[in-house]
Amino acid sequence: MPDVRNEIDKRLADVGDFIRTQREVARMSVRRLAEVAGVSNPYLSQIERGLRKPSAEILQQIAKALQLSAETLYERAGFLAPDAGARGVREAIAADPLLSPEQQQALLNVYQSFVGQAPAAGGGRPKSPPR
Repeated sequence: MPDVRNEIDKRLADVGDFIRTQREVARMSVRRLAEVAGVSNPYLSQIERGLRKPSAEILQQIAKALQLSAETLYERAGFLAPDAGARGVREAIAADPLLSPEQQQALLNVYQSFVGQAPAAGGGRPKSPPR
């Protein structure tokens, strides 16, 4: 049973660290993210520190506020099995542990400059300018 408890504690710390990193990349304060996600500031702080296990609904609200897929946070929390093939570019950048928050933000800025803020309708690529 102690192994199960250790795994749960590790998952809580992992999802909390990931949320904190993504919040920092988005340049949001704990207070602002809590407000946008519709949770209390102390509760979000406890999630980030791995002291509370958020429900799937709370993770979905946090993901929406951070502009991530809920599945990304569900995987980190252990609600879903990892499926690297289902991630988008933003989630892949956010999930890369080798990138600093500053590097993640720089890559996101470059990516967004190419595709715009919203995904292209129909999932297609933007058309190249005429030559």
